Amino acid sequence: MNTTAYGSSATEIDVLRVFCAGDGRHGNRLGVVRDGRGHPDEAARQALAKELGFSETVFVDDPERGIVDLYTPGVRLPFAGHPLVGTAWLLDLEVVRPPAGEVWVRGDGEFTWIEARAEWAPPRTLRRYGSAAEVEALEVPEPGEWIYAWAWEEEAAGRIRARAFPGRGDGIDEDEATGAAALLLTAELGRALNITQGRGSQLLTAPGPGGIVELGGRVLLEATLTR
Repeated sequence: MNTTAYGSSATEIDVLRVFCAGDGRHGNRLGVVRDGRGHPDEAARQALAKELGFSETVFVDDPERGIVDLYTPGVRLPFAGHPLVGTAWLLDLEVVRPPAGEVWVRGDGEFTWIEARAEWAPPRTLRRYGSAAEVEALEVPEPGEWIYAWAWEEEAAGRIRARAFPGRGDGIDEDEATGAAALLLTAELGRALNITQGRGSQLLTAPGPGGIVELGGRVLLEATLTR
């Protein structure tokens, strides 16, 4: 993995793809700024997140303790799934600390797992459809409502087909892989899920004790940018 020199005037951003398919394709792109001190305030961070245009950008404020700050192109988030899975993998962390709370991490072969609470996830409309084909045929809706469209592919095996439409009007018309929505759906259904989202990204979930939900996926380093 790449490392960033602290104190550098340039900002290095590791670009990851999180929740990749088994063949390494797809996944949701994520920007990780390892040295958050170069963008010390919310306005500067929001401006960079908007410039990058990823679903989320992470600013690492303390790599040893796992303290991170999360941004979409338009808003700051207390919690998001794919940024935490990706950052935990990149920095080899045992715990990540977004504003929402303490998120424990474990590795399992090619998968990185986090433990989180569904109530940390921002509100989403979970909209069930009758078949995977219906989900795949959906047009992007007008902005205004964050919709997670899903259908069973094979209910007995917990296999789901999903697509996500943030509806924020910030340039992200469809989210390729959405960990927070997967947590909400897992909590609602009360069972482990194997979700295929977007073009073919894969998210795995499992409900745990005390309201905890595990969320796992594969992560790949795509590139390192300099700004």
